[in-house]
Amino acid sequence: MAQNVKTIIRSARKTGRRFSTLKKEHVDRTLPSDTHVEEILPFSQLRDKEIASLLNKYHIGLTVEEAKKIRRILKRDPTLTEVVIWGIQGSEHSSYKSSKRHLKLLPTQAPNVMLGPSEDSGIIEIARTKKERFGIVMAHESHNHPSQVVPYEGSATGVGGIVRDVLCMGAHVIAIADPLRFGDIKKAESLLTAEGVVDGIGGYGNPIGVPNIAGDVYFDKSFNDNCLVNVVALGLLEEKEIIHSRAPKGAGKKGYDIIIVGKPTDRSGMGGAAFASKTLREQDKGKNKGAVQEPNPFLKRHILESTYELFRILKDKKLIDDVGFKDLGAGGVMCASVEMVNAGGYGADIDLEKLHVAEAGLHPSVIACGETQERFCWIVPPRITQMVLDHYNKRWAFSEIATGAGAGVIGKVTSNKNYVLRYKGAVVCEARAQDICEALLYNRPFKPRRVSYKEPRLSMPRDLEKVFLQLLSHENIASRKPIFESYDKNVQGSVLLEAGQADAGVILPFLNRADADESLKKIAVSLSVDGNPRYGKISPYWQAVNAVCEGAVGTTPWCTTDCLNYGNPEDQYQMWELVEGIRGIKDSLIGIGLRGHEGHPLPVISGNVSLYNHSDKGSIAPQAIIATLGRAEDMAKIITPSFKMAGSEIVLIGPRKDELGGGVYYHLFGELGANIPQPNPAHVKKEIELVLQCIEQGLALACHDISDGGLGIAIAEMCLGSNGDGEVGARINLTHTAFKDKKSHRQKTLRSDVKLFSETGGFVLEVTPRNLKKLRRLAYQVGVPVIHIGRTMRSKQLTMIDEKKEILDLKLSNMRTAWTNGLRDKM
Repeated sequence: MAQNVKTIIRSARKTGRRFSTLKKEHVDRTLPSDTHVEEILPFSQLRDKEIASLLNKYHIGLTVEEAKKIRRILKRDPTLTEVVIWGIQGSEHSSYKSSKRHLKLLPTQAPNVMLGPSEDSGIIEIARTKKERFGIVMAHESHNHPSQVVPYEGSATGVGGIVRDVLCMGAHVIAIADPLRFGDIKKAESLLTAEGVVDGIGGYGNPIGVPNIAGDVYFDKSFNDNCLVNVVALGLLEEKEIIHSRAPKGAGKKGYDIIIVGKPTDRSGMGGAAFASKTLREQDKGKNKGAVQEPNPFLKRHILESTYELFRILKDKKLIDDVGFKDLGAGGVMCASVEMVNAGGYGADIDLEKLHVAEAGLHPSVIACGETQERFCWIVPPRITQMVLDHYNKRWAFSEIATGAGAGVIGKVTSNKNYVLRYKGAVVCEARAQDICEALLYNRPFKPRRVSYKEPRLSMPRDLEKVFLQLLSHENIASRKPIFESYDKNVQGSVLLEAGQADAGVILPFLNRADADESLKKIAVSLSVDGNPRYGKISPYWQAVNAVCEGAVGTTPWCTTDCLNYGNPEDQYQMWELVEGIRGIKDSLIGIGLRGHEGHPLPVISGNVSLYNHSDKGSIAPQAIIATLGRAEDMAKIITPSFKMAGSEIVLIGPRKDELGGGVYYHLFGELGANIPQPNPAHVKKEIELVLQCIEQGLALACHDISDGGLGIAIAEMCLGSNGDGEVGARINLTHTAFKDKKSHRQKTLRSDVKLFSETGGFVLEVTPRNLKKLRRLAYQVGVPVIHIGRTMRSKQLTMIDEKKEILDLKLSNMRTAWTNGLRDKM
């Protein structure tokens, strides 16, 4: 092992200085240097306008009323450092002050939940043996504003943050995913942002050795000035390996040490959490670059490997329960340490001079709150402090990898619940930890927006074949390979299905675990991310419902995480959009439920709220992005969407409705529509059950969910295959695909284009002729109607018939050209 460590150190030393950093002029220097005496902000002597002016001077994200409340809490005028701390810790990004009361509506408890949304990541049980219980750690974050301002560094540090969130639970990080939203693809700035973001994700994710297995991408003009970069990460651990992100029991009484590990603190990322919680303004773009952290993936790889080894040491010494560990993300040292001690019911006494810094002259608030990347906080009993320091400083030689990097003790946990920061002999912050974390909470008013959307009066296209090819080449449907090809998808050798090969990425979490038996190594985990932003323009409630329902992809839905991307919560209409999104998630999770555990909802185990996705030119399309983790007992049962052979039967689950609103077909004609898909989660539950039983009983050769572009596009993608090299054609009859009225039992009359492109949810299955009867019998037992719509063909054509009339007949080669080149040509 020692030789292995030396090899890693030499490699990191060679490559660690190649990564780009932000220029000095991007750093905000409005805070005074440490040569100044700590400034007291005399709120008690100032009028509201003067307080507002002072807050603006220091770019502190507090309202006047919040500043006055801090003074009342402290019963004195605050220091500048204290106000900076509250401006960051009291931001939406850190405190969830506008969303917390609504998030309590989400179902977070279920028999398979090992840890719900209370720490940096949630944990879901994935397997158990007679002796052990294993969990998948799952986290979901956003890095939207940073990625709009500095796309490469913003997205790279987003990946870095989500990896730290999973690592700090004691897990080995096994996968990441990236749902992305960019502006109008015809705008040069949107393309530049997209290019920078994708390069940043690959440039950081690839060197740290974690495969990118899933993601989705939408382009829409509502993201012209505010892109969305969400990130998801997975990790694997045994229950007895869980490390909590809080001060351990007895830490205050016994004076546990607080240790910071990683890069030296600098100005980069200062105020990032507060920056993420305010409206983006064009004139502030250059100034805001200072709120974006500087990434170093090679140091991160070093930290990962060294910390994995420390986990093993702590486990062997039975010290896991005696330590706390947390990522330094938003709010830096302050945020990590105050949240850890508050979660344990303690306080802290920290000397900021003991923190290793990258440059002289930093104000104490910068040392405390700077969001420098590649850092962690340990809380440990004094008897093992030296072991932890030597592990990072000597064995793994951090200072040889990055100048000034290392591990050092900066303070102690105290039992009096006060959070104290000292600098050069002076107390620069003294407040109750609970007040810093929880004092600024809101019950904001919200009001439904009254916008009347109408269905467009579009004539039936004369040339459906032309329209079909245009849809296949549309930027929100075409092959995502131009994006996925930038990512390392097999770095750990455990990926079964890469991003783009199926409706979800699939990984074998136990494949590289030495103590896993063969039954564990057969278990597969799927990861999908969903959320159509255009639906949110029509109805934030149904947008969220659709995002949850779309997560069913052929494995058992096991848990979810969410990232709630909305506008300004101070606007009552935009606050309503957030509340409606949460309500939609709740209703759909309860309706779908947890398979095998009747009465229990599908749980949310972690998530993130990203507000103020709003520029001076308008708000984004409101949306919940849902990540769904699926579980399969046997990897051999996993199937893909690609048609497997000619002569198979094609079956539709989920009849077509007039639900084109927010869909790609309308977007093609510059329309939005009104008839958004409105799935019934109880019906979706039955459809999921039918699909799963078909797969488990070996009845299905291929399966594809119906989403963007509707039934026609789903079938085209099954013909083309994930790589565009499919050779199996199909002949489809749409005549009986329309929804039947419950009362009259008569089929609704739908035009051919509606049947083809309606985005009503559902599934398409490929089955052998001998299994068709078995499928029908099974469908009857489950209570789900199935519609036989056609057969796969040797001819490399896709033919569609409706009401005895051929409506299109396309060569696979023409479809392939449109689909594979559609996004690549535009980017």
